Amino acid sequence: MTELRKRFLEDMQLRGLAPSTQTVYVCAIRQLAKHYHRAPDQLSEDQIREYFLHLTQVRKVSRSNATMTLCALKFFFERTLQRPWPVFSLARPRKVRKLPAVLSHEEVRRLLDCVEGPTFHLYFTTVYACGLRREEARLLRVEDIDGARGLIHVRGKGAKDRWVPIPAVLLTQLREFWKTHRTRPWLFPHPGSLDRPRPLSRRAIHMAFAAARERSGLKKHPVIHTLRHCYGTHLLEAGVSLRLIQANLGHTSADTTALYTHLTAPALATLRDPLNALMRGL
Repeated sequence: MTELRKRFLEDMQLRGLAPSTQTVYVCAIRQLAKHYHRAPDQLSEDQIREYFLHLTQVRKVSRSNATMTLCALKFFFERTLQRPWPVFSLARPRKVRKLPAVLSHEEVRRLLDCVEGPTFHLYFTTVYACGLRREEARLLRVEDIDGARGLIHVRGKGAKDRWVPIPAVLLTQLREFWKTHRTRPWLFPHPGSLDRPRPLSRRAIHMAFAAARERSGLKKHPVIHTLRHCYGTHLLEAGVSLRLIQANLGHTSADTTALYTHLTAPALATLRDPLNALMRGL
């Protein structure tokens, strides 16, 4: 390991960045060095500017990819190399606001019915029933379940923990599932890892979901995160307050949760009569 990389890693650790974020940032700096075939500390501000133009105009990377690269380079050059260049204020990927796909109750049931294997079925059921992110559910531990209070302790994104209500039916299912493996500490241990327990792998989760989606025949092409969107939308349709949904989902901003007001059937229904009236007689 070079001294520069060691310093970069130490700076990220001091800043308290998550291990996964550190890995992504290191990868972004490696891609920059590979592009120019030079060490990153030997690059100029103009080269960084040209690199962002290459990403957005030539490679046409997604907004999330461009934003991640910007954050990584900004941290590396401003914090580790002490070069607060103006280019990092100029390079800003355009904001794109897209409404996520949302499944109906019946479509969610149809999708979950197509999941093979008790571990994966219960994992995806928990993602939906508790509105969890993929990693939040994947890394759940047995001690995170508070059966007496009917709550799950969730280690949230950005080291922001929260307590989420767990439906009684799901709690019963988790207890029965625990009896089949009794493998601490993970609530959802990877199949075949009972000797050296580890959580479900990300790859196995994606493969299981893709297979279930294919078997379900759904036309909306949901992703795993769609189950979390369904949780927020279905609760809002059931009359749960937006503020409570925000707390359960772990959203920092209420604006993020307010997105679901555009997706609920009741909200859309309020528009139908006025729209029909506008079209009457035309």
